[in-house]
Amino acid sequence: MNILLVGSGAREHAIARAIKKSKHENNLFCFASSNNPGIKPLCTGYEVGKISDPQAVLNFAQTNKIDWAFIGPEAPLEAGVVDVLKEVGIPSVGPTKKLAQLETSKSFTRDLLTEYNIPACPIFKYFESMKGVRDFMEHLKGNYVVKADGLMGGKGVKVSGDHLASIDDGEKWCQELIDAGKTFLIEQKLIGQEFSLMSFCDGEHLVHMPAVQDHKRAFVGDLGPNTGGMGTYSDADHSLPFLKPYDIEDAKNINEATAKAIKSKFGEGYKGILYGGFMATATDVKLIEYNARFGDPETMNVLPILESDFIELCQSIIDGNLSPEKAIFSKLATVCKYAVPNGYPDEPIKNQTIDMSAVTDQDHLYLASVDQTENGLIETGSRTAAFVGIAPTIAEAEKIAEAEIQKITGPLFHREDIGTSDLINKRINIMKELRNI
Repeated sequence: MNILLVGSGAREHAIARAIKKSKHENNLFCFASSNNPGIKPLCTGYEVGKISDPQAVLNFAQTNKIDWAFIGPEAPLEAGVVDVLKEVGIPSVGPTKKLAQLETSKSFTRDLLTEYNIPACPIFKYFESMKGVRDFMEHLKGNYVVKADGLMGGKGVKVSGDHLASIDDGEKWCQELIDAGKTFLIEQKLIGQEFSLMSFCDGEHLVHMPAVQDHKRAFVGDLGPNTGGMGTYSDADHSLPFLKPYDIEDAKNINEATAKAIKSKFGEGYKGILYGGFMATATDVKLIEYNARFGDPETMNVLPILESDFIELCQSIIDGNLSPEKAIFSKLATVCKYAVPNGYPDEPIKNQTIDMSAVTDQDHLYLASVDQTENGLIETGSRTAAFVGIAPTIAEAEKIAEAEIQKITGPLFHREDIGTSDLINKRINIMKELRNI
C-alpha cells in the first residue's frame, strides 16, 4: 500500500518509524516542509513543498497513487488538506477543517464545551478589541491568561505571574495582538499541574494513550520563555506520579464528551488524534486547550511503546472499527529530551554543524530541525533532535535519555532536569499541598 505522511519534524520521524515497523508491506511517501535526513531514508518518495497548500499535497498524493494519508502538524489541518484528499477518495488520519477548529480556534472550543455542558472550562471571555480587557483582568484579581485565537506555533499564550508581571503588562500584550490583527481569549489562571492525554478517534470510538507531561519552558527549573516543548515523560502505569486515577478518568471523559459534542454539532465524526492539554487543579481537571493531532514531543513517548501494529491501528481509525486491542502500549516508562540551538527560542543560532554519530541507540533518536549538507549535519534554528529513554521506571529512562542526548555535539543545549526525581517530587508536593493531602 502507498501511504502519505504530511510533515517533517521529529513527530513525523516517530510516525514514519511506526509505519515502517508494521508487518504490512508499504511504500511511504512524505510531503515535507523541509528536508529531514531521518525520515527521507524511510521513504519511497520525498518532496519538499508547502504543506498547508491543499492542491500541492493533492497533486503529490495523486501522482504517487496514495491509499491513505497521515497528517502530522496542525497547519495542513487548518488549510483543509484532509477535505481536499477526501473529495478524491483518499482518506486521512486527521480531522477535516471544521473539526480541526478544536485546535485552530480556542474560542470555538470554549464555546463548544459550554454549549454541550462539558464541565472543563475555566472562567473565560472572548475579545475583539481592548474594550473591557482591564475590567475582566481585575475581575479575575490579576490571575489571568491571554490566549491568541488561532495558530501561533505554541507561542500565543502568556500567563500572569510567569510572562506578564501586572495587569498593565497584560494590556500591552493584548494591544500587540490587536495590532497584529488577532482576537484573543482571557481566561482565569488555573493552578495545578499540566498533563497531556491523547486519544485515537475513529468518529465514534476513542482509545486513550498513556498520559504524558510536557515541559514548555526553555530552561532548567521551568524558567525562561515558552517553547514548542523541551521534553516529556510518561510512567509505566500510563498515569503520572502526581495524578490520581480519577484525574485520568476525568481527562478521558472530557475527550469522549468533546468527540461526541463535535459529532453532534457537525453531523461528522472526528477521525484522528484528539490531544487534550489538561490541568489537574485542587478540585478537578480542566481543559487548557485541544490539539487536533499528535503532540511533539509526546508522540516520541507513546509510539515507541506501542505494541500494536500502527498501520492496522490507522486503518481501524479510517474504517471506523477502532477498539482497545488495536492500541496496546507496553507498561514501560519513557523520558524524552530535546537538544535545541543555543539562543532558542527567541534568537536561535542557525546552520551550525552538529554531530549525532556518537549516539549509541540511533533507533530512539528523532531528528527535527536538521539538514544534511556536504559538510555533514547542520541544525536549522528550531528544536534539533530528541532522544527517548525507555525503561521500567522513570528514573532509569531519564538516565538513558540524559546519557544519550549528551552525546550530540554542537552549539546546543537541553534541559537536564526533565524526568529527574527532584523535578517530579516538586510536582507531587505541589499537588499534595493543593489538595491538602
